[in-house]
Formats: sequence, structure tokens, C-alpha cells
Amino acid sequence: MTVPPGEETEDPVSAVVDTEEGADEQENLAAEWEEMTSAPETDRVLNQDEIDSLLGFDEETAGVADKTGIQAILTAARSDRLPMLDVVFDRLVRLMSTSLRNFTSDNVEVSLKSIESFKFGDYLNSVELPAMLNVFKAEEWDASAILIVNSTLIYSMIDILLGGKRDMALARFQDRAFTTIECNLTERMVHIILSDLSAAFEPLSPVHFRFDRLETNPRFATICKPSDGVIVAKIQIDMEDRGGDFEILIPYSTLEPIRELLHQGFMGEKGRDSIWETHLLEELWVTEVDLTVVLDEQILSLGQIFDLKVGSQLKLRATPSSSVDVRCGSIPLFKGVMGRKDENIAIKISETLIREVE
Repeated sequence: MTVPPGEETEDPVSAVVDTEEGADEQENLAAEWEEMTSAPETDRVLNQDEIDSLLGFDEETAGVADKTGIQAILTAARSDRLPMLDVVFDRLVRLMSTSLRNFTSDNVEVSLKSIESFKFGDYLNSVELPAMLNVFKAEEWDASAILIVNSTLIYSMIDILLGGKRDMALARFQDRAFTTIECNLTERMVHIILSDLSAAFEPLSPVHFRFDRLETNPRFATICKPSDGVIVAKIQIDMEDRGGDFEILIPYSTLEPIRELLHQGFMGEKGRDSIWETHLLEELWVTEVDLTVVLDEQILSLGQIFDLKVGSQLKLRATPSSSVDVRCGSIPLFKGVMGRKDENIAIKISETLIREVE
């Protein structure tokens, strides 16, 4: 067999080798791809601590969940940011620094530790006892709130007012009921705090907080539904080497009358752009609108409307002296009488139907 010049013959052996190498390469690529896409098998099961961390719960603080995991997402969705409330509590801290210094005749430092949102039932179950739960009412808002004073602050305040030793151990007081003297002195301190709280809200909205009752059992301090959201502000009081915390619990329903004011970004914010309002008002006065004069209106049945043909006539009940309506769209503005001015049809307005802007 002769091969023409310029043409090459294909070696059958080399062709078979190339085919086998291509098949092997395809198999290797497929195996590599399967290894990359296949997930490693594991039989590991999460323990209880890891599950609690994922969900955001802790057994030690079962009532108040930690701000982690899914619980943090739910708490963030439930919380309602009220910027002006931070300003109110900052003002409360400054006022209390002076009033408590005069009350105890000692150096007092007051600081705001946190402002958080909880469910009322969950938080009430987490209150560490013994503690005094002072229920007070907002007279102007017709609602209630709670001021919780922990035992450490109560005993520290009693020591200062009655001249106790600074190194006095407080552990032995933890498991007994409060005495009448301790309740009365704590109530005096609560009255001072409520007076300062009223003064803190004064620039935003005048309100008077009135002391209602003192409870030592959280079950008797219920002021709203367990599922209702509340805001809890924790404030720390330091008196040299003594001190403690108290917390102000305010339901969102209590703040409802001033919710719009609390949403302001700063004191006196109106929530709208006055410059834009003025410009819009000026432009409205020069805006052109189309007016429609209605000579007469008739109500026809659907059968009568379908019977209308070219050349059919609708007789109007209006006369040259009849009153006609002048409307803008579907809104009646004026009533008037038809007439003629030079070569134009004119309307003489006899009555104004729109309400004047006060």
C-alpha cells in the first residue's frame, strides 16, 4: 500500500495508548471530585453545655437568658430601642449622686451599669432574694413600675445611717426577713430615688412617681402579664468600701404615653424636617389643579345604560338658574351659578364647601 506524499499514517498502538490514558485521567478527576464533595461522616453528639450555649441559656441564670446564641437574636428582635431613655437615666445618675450624698452624709458614687429588655415573668423569677420590691405608680401615665433593691445595698445603707462598722460582715443577714427599721429606712431611700426619677423625666414629660407598696415576695409584685416586655435599668451605688445595686423595672406599656418622645435621637427633636415642610407648603399654593363643573347627576340602571345608542339623549334637570358643583376630582369645593363673561362660560361662586385651614 502506497501513501501519497504529505500524508501521515496513524499508529494503531499509540492510538490505543492515548485512549487508555484519557480514560484513566477521567476516572481520576471523577474520584477527586467525589472526594471533595462528599461530607465527612461523624457520629459526635453535642453535649448539654454546647446545646445551652447554642440556644443562649444557662442553668445558673435560668430566668434571665445570656445574650448569646439564638436567645440573643430573639432578645434583640424583642427589644425596642428608646434613645431618650438613656438620657433620662444618665440624668438620674447625676441627680442621685447629690441627693444620696446629702441623705447619707458620705461620699456616694452612682453609675449606670446596663439597660436591657426582658420578659416580665422571666425577669421576676430571676430576682435574687432577699430583696425589696418597691412598686410605684406614674400618676400622669396611670401605670406602675418596680424598683428592686438588693440586700447588699440595703444592709450597706443601714450601716451608714446607723453608724455600723465598715468591715462588718453581711453574710449573716442573708437568710432572715427584713426588720421594720430596715424597711422604713429603705423606703426613705426609695422616696429619694423616685423624686430624682421624676426630675429626670421632667424635661421630656412631666410625671410624678408615687410610692405604692413594698413587697418581699416577687409573686405579690406583679404589675403586668408575664409575657409583656419590660425595660430594666441596673444602677450601682458605691459608698467607699460598701455599696450595692438597685434596678428599675418599667414595662413598655407604662412608657406607651411617651413612646414617641423616647424615640427621639436628642432632646427637642420633632421627628420631621421643618425646612422641607415650609418648602412643600409654599409649592402647594402655586400648584395648578383641574376643576370640574358638574351640571347634573343621574342614576341609571345597568339595563338603561346598555340601551343607550348613538343619538340617544339624556335630559338634564338643570336650568340656567340651577346651582352647580365645582369639584377637584371627587372632592366638592364650591357651589355656583352658570353664566357668561364676554365670550366665555363662567361660574359665579355662591358657597364654599372646603374647610378653612386654621
